[in-house]
This record gives sequence, structure tokens and C-alpha cells, in this order.
Amino acid sequence: MDRPQVSIPPPRIWHNWRRKSTEGLPGSMLILWSICGVPFGVYAIVQNFNFALKFQPQAFASLTLISWGQTLYYHNKWRVWTATLATIALAASFGLMELILILTLRGPYSRGVEWPMMLMAILATIIQVAGLIPPFFELAKRDGRVIGIDFWFLTIDYAGAFFSLMALIAQQWFDVLGGSLYISCMLLETGIFASQAIWLWRVRHVRAEAKKAGKTYDEYIAENPSKKLFASESSETFVDAQ
Repeated sequence: MDRPQVSIPPPRIWHNWRRKSTEGLPGSMLILWSICGVPFGVYAIVQNFNFALKFQPQAFASLTLISWGQTLYYHNKWRVWTATLATIALAASFGLMELILILTLRGPYSRGVEWPMMLMAILATIIQVAGLIPPFFELAKRDGRVIGIDFWFLTIDYAGAFFSLMALIAQQWFDVLGGSLYISCMLLETGIFASQAIWLWRVRHVRAEAKKAGKTYDEYIAENPSKKLFASESSETFVDAQ
């Protein structure tokens, strides 16, 4: 197992800062992903994987915590120092928790007791997959439109899961735990892609009108609220702009 991949890269954090907004980026997803970095880190360090695999969970948790701190400031309207201190405090608690688990489990693992490591892997897997569920609540609020999630990096993450799954299939024995993680992530990420594709299809006429007017979709909707797509409406609600 080589998850997690860094799905919240520095460009995403930079993008949030530039927009001064984290709209559509669920804080619950970020906190779950930062939590899963703890058991993933324990799993990699206790088993003495190479440096890259030891570093990956730490980077993943750190980046997601920074993004979570941004949601506190931009979305929840916390004061900057309050959001910063909350992020630092949570990072310190995660680091302490990981250190305690490493010191506690390293001895038993060296004596051949492997079930704690399997438990860490299972916990990390469940938490990471659970982190992909909150975006669907955001999609429901916006009639299926995806906001706040970068499709470029979602594509990279999907490709990573796909090729990792192919590698598992090609080897002599199939890692059920790893395979289940990759398949679950791919299914949930496929749902996000599909939701955006359906939304684009449903608002295609409005987007065409906005393009003719030389405006973005959001600018056009702000000026023409009656054109807004509601969950109960179908694509036939809109008159073809052609």
C-alpha cells in the first residue's frame, strides 16, 4: 500500500489564498484526510519503508491541515490567529499521537506481532475513503456542480489509483486491502466526475447564453437569477439559445 497520494497539493492551497475562498471544499473531508495521515505514517515508519513512503503521509497530513485552516478562516470566518492556532494545535496533537503509536507498536512488530500494523492500515484506509464522501453533500447543495475541487489533481489521483490497482492485479498475489482502497477511491472519484459532467449538460444552454453575453456562468446567473438551475428542474426547462 502506497496511499495516500497528495490530493491537496500546494497549488490548491495557493488557489484558495488567491481566491480568498474555500467554497465547495468540505472541511470535514480535509480533517478526515489529515487524520488518516497518522495511521498511514505509523504504518510506514514502524515497518521502516524508504524515506519517500515515510515522508508522504506527513506531507499529506500537513497540506490537508493547512487547507483545513483556510476553511476556518475563509468559510467559517474565524480570525486569522484563531484559525492558525487551531491548525497548529491539531497538527501538534496528531504528531504526538503518531509518535506515541510508533513507540508503542515498534516493539511488538519487531517481535513478529503484525496485527497492529494491519489495524493501522485498515483504519487509514477507512478514514481516507470516508473523506471522499463529504464532497457529495456539497454537490447536492449545488445541483451537482463541483466547486473547490481541482479536476487536474483529481485526475492525477484517479490515475494513480488505477495504475496501482493494475500493479496489484499483475503481481502473483492480490493485496485485498490495497485493492479495496483503490477501487473505493476510483468509484467515489468517478461519481464526482460524473456529477460535474451531468451538471454541465443540464446548464449547457445557460452557459451558451452566458458565453454570447461575454460573461462567466456565475456572472450571468447573478444578473439573471431566473436562469438558475434548481434540483427539481431538468435540462428541458431551458430554451435552446441557438
